[in-house]
Order: sequence, then C-alpha cells, then structure tokens
Amino acid sequence: MTLDTLETRSQLEREKDLLHKLPSQIQHAKEHTEYFGRIFSGIDPAKITSRDSLASLPVTRKSELSQAQKCSPPFGGMNATALGKLKRIFQSPGPIHEPQGSELDGFRLARSLRAAGFTRGDLVHNTFSYHFTPGAWMLEGGAHALGCCVFPAGVGQTELQAQTIAHLKPNAYTGTPSFLKIILEKSDELGLDSSSIKKAVVSGEALPPSLRQWFKARGIVVVSAYATADVGLIAYESPALGVGMIIDEEIILEIVEPNGTKPMPLGETGEVVITVFDKDYPLIRFGTGDLSAVDPASLTTPSPCGRTNLRIKGWLGRADQTTKIKGMFVHPGQVQEIVRKHPQIERARVVVSGNIGNEEMSVLCELKVNTDTVSDLTALNAAIVQSTRDITKLRATVRFTDQNALPVDGKVIEDARTYI
Repeated sequence: MTLDTLETRSQLEREKDLLHKLPSQIQHAKEHTEYFGRIFSGIDPAKITSRDSLASLPVTRKSELSQAQKCSPPFGGMNATALGKLKRIFQSPGPIHEPQGSELDGFRLARSLRAAGFTRGDLVHNTFSYHFTPGAWMLEGGAHALGCCVFPAGVGQTELQAQTIAHLKPNAYTGTPSFLKIILEKSDELGLDSSSIKKAVVSGEALPPSLRQWFKARGIVVVSAYATADVGLIAYESPALGVGMIIDEEIILEIVEPNGTKPMPLGETGEVVITVFDKDYPLIRFGTGDLSAVDPASLTTPSPCGRTNLRIKGWLGRADQTTKIKGMFVHPGQVQEIVRKHPQIERARVVVSGNIGNEEMSVLCELKVNTDTVSDLTALNAAIVQSTRDITKLRATVRFTDQNALPVDGKVIEDARTYI
C-alpha cells in the first residue's frame, strides 16, 4: 500500500514540523476561544516551541468537559468556530458535546483506513451509530476521503445486516469487533454469504487476540483504530501486527502522570494527553483519561509496514473509573446521577462482567430503607433500569444488595470483564 511523505519522514523532521506549528495553534486557541483565552491569559504562545515548554501548560481533561459545558454551553467555550458555521454537533454520554467542522475528514480517520488497505472503489459496511454520537460520521468521512462508497448500516438489526451484506457484497467493514462477529455468526445461521468482507477497521472496544484469530480464520484482516470524539484519530494498527499502534501524524501525543501534568519517562505508563491542530476545536493538552505507554523500540525501529512514527502500546486502562461498555463510556458521574434520581438508594456500583462482545452491565444498589412489599421493589427495580438506560444509553440488570454489602472503597464502576 502507498505511504504518504508524512508517514516515512524521520523522527527529527516530524518533531521539528509539529513544534514549528505549535505556537500558532496556541495563539489561535487563545485568540478565538473563550476557554483557552482565559487559561492562557498569561502565556506567550511564541515561547511554546518545545515539549518541555508545552508541558508547562495546564491539562484540560475529558472528565471536566461535562461540567464546563453545563456552565458555558455547548462546548465549554473551547470552540473557535461559531455553532452556526459547524457541520454537526454530537452528544456522547456524560453528556458531552462535540463539534464537527466543515472538513471532509476532520477527524483524520482516512489514515487508519488506508493503512488497513481501504482504497478507492471499496464498499464499506459502516456499523457505528449514526445517532447522537460521532463514530459513524468519523469513519464515513475518512472512507469518503479515500474515495470509498459507504453503506450506513448503523447498529442493531442483525438479520437485516446479514441479508444486506449477502446482497451488496461489501469488501470492508467498520464498527466494533464484537458486532462484526455477531453479524458473521448470524450469516452462518441463516446460510447467507458474508465472504465478501476481507478487511475491517474496528474501534470502540478491545480486540482480544482470540477474536482477532477468529477473524483471521475466516480470511478477514482486522486492525484497530484508537480515536475519540474530541480529538479524532490518536493511533492505529497496520496489518503489520504485533508492534503496537502507530501515532497519527497530525497530533502531539504526550504520556503524563495520571491526573497530573508532568510527562512520564519514555516507556512508562501514564495518561494519554493530546494536542491537535484543528482550527474549529483547538484542544491543547487534552487529557483523554486513557492509559498507555510509548514503545521505546519505536524510537529506532520503524514498523514493518514502513511507517516511522512512534508507537504506543495500545489501550492500557483508564486513569479514572470511566469505563467503555459496548462502545459507550460510562462515567462515575452518571452512576451518581442514577443515585440522585432515586432517593431510596444509599449507594450504587456498576459492575461490568463477561467477555468483550458478550458483556453484562449490572447496577448493584444498596437501599437506605427496606421496601416493605415485593411490588414496591419490583417497581423500583424497573424505574432504576429505565433511569440507567436514559442516562448511560445502555441496558443493565439492577440488583439490590444487603445493607453495608458494597465495599466502601470509593469505587462506583468495577470492570470485571475477562480479556482473552
């Protein structure tokens, strides 16, 4: 596959280019956004020309966005382009709102799709949601930038998905890995041909080695892309698997102390912090809340695919308790919101169990007082189930616990899944 000149330049050239563009981007954010104008009021952008000077700036964390946006809707004053001049506005759980500017591939997903072998003329079966959240639009924009045709499948309707694949014969897939497996198994069950799919870019959840091997046995090359609704593409795999995820060419990635601001030594695990060069939403030192580490070997050894950028070791957890379930983030604040909606609840804890793609989300509730009748408990259970669905956009089982049964450890989300 063809590599562009950005992907094969030396580390020195790459670093020089990114740091050269950095002062003007900080100046842009300072001049055109209320938020960065305030927090950078005493900063001279012209002096931010190195990673050390960049590290002197404050980190803005994803966990802070919901409250900031409530105080200054819709984007917490972080947008440099007025609402009426944006293409779309999205809403992710939190709620957190994200803007989409006018660029075709503003989230930069084309680079990861091209690395996976997507090319002009491909038909892409896109199963990310087109409702509320930006995932589908992110992948579709990247596919269109490459000259691909996209079928907007969205989520659900598994039997219809299988029938459509058999009829249209797409050769590429985008979506979560678990849903691809579900569709393929439904195709087998119905006796439908799904063999046209040969390549896939997946995101939104982990891709365990066992599932990757399952796809390989069916002749499908599946690679992961690491992206967020806020900053777009962060890193991606190429078919040269086993060497980590290649950092996107158009961002500055730092690994910092979890919930801190100081960069970690090379190779150590810390929080992924991103600076983008987006003119509409110019996030500077944006803390994703995700944990990762830079692979020291990538300093001197390019990926076998020929790309020379540094590589990270993939997703290594969260700096806070925020957990991704079936492609959706669940935040500690959402658990507290469930508790506030039901005064009968003393404490609650969300537990995620099972395997990736076959997860079960449970809400364990310790009640303040015992409800006298079974009907009262049944009604309360149903009400909490509905509240959980409304707040997290996910289905959950609600279970009531004995008094003082939940650990007093400050944890409100427990990830008990197995990753195999």
